[in-house]
Amino acid sequence: MIKRNLLVMGLAVLLSACGFQLRGTGTNEIAVKELGLSARNSYGATVVQLRQALTNNGVTVTNTAPYTLVLADEKEERRAATYTRSSRSAEYELSTTLEYTINGRDNTPLLSDKLEVRRYYVRDGNNITAGDQEVTQVREEIRNDLVQAMLVRLQYIDPAHLAKLQRRADERAKAEAQAAQEAQRIQDETPQQSPLEVPAQ
Repeated sequence: MIKRNLLVMGLAVLLSACGFQLRGTGTNEIAVKELGLSARNSYGATVVQLRQALTNNGVTVTNTAPYTLVLADEKEERRAATYTRSSRSAEYELSTTLEYTINGRDNTPLLSDKLEVRRYYVRDGNNITAGDQEVTQVREEIRNDLVQAMLVRLQYIDPAHLAKLQRRADERAKAEAQAAQEAQRIQDETPQQSPLEVPAQ
């Protein structure tokens, strides 16, 4: 028990040294004050909860924002972690991966990443109802962790950095458009050879 407490204290000191702060105790704020939010399922539990969390953290969620957080894909996987001898109960690992992008002007992707949360639970084959309730609770806990992790990610995103990424994207799009126009000009100015006429035999 003493070793475990020392380990927890050591981790707390280490995390605080690198700037990590526990949920609810930090002073970090989300610098992006206006943000669009979209997902494949606009009424899904994750996007609804995230929208509320953003609002609670002083972010105005609006379709007219210069940047949009897109929840591109959310996948859940479950696998058996351990089995008992009777095979009536087993420990399962439930994980959810959330891929997201932040888009700028004209839906141009500026950055993308993913979050992953794993949880373990024991399912008792003799009590199916209780097992289903535990799975539901674990899913809610995973969703809460995903939302909190997303808020932490957003705390590290600087609007100035997003503006820089937008300028680079605009310059790249402009260069590609100019290259396409030049290729078309060269094609238009190149004389087209007439097909060879094969003399009749």
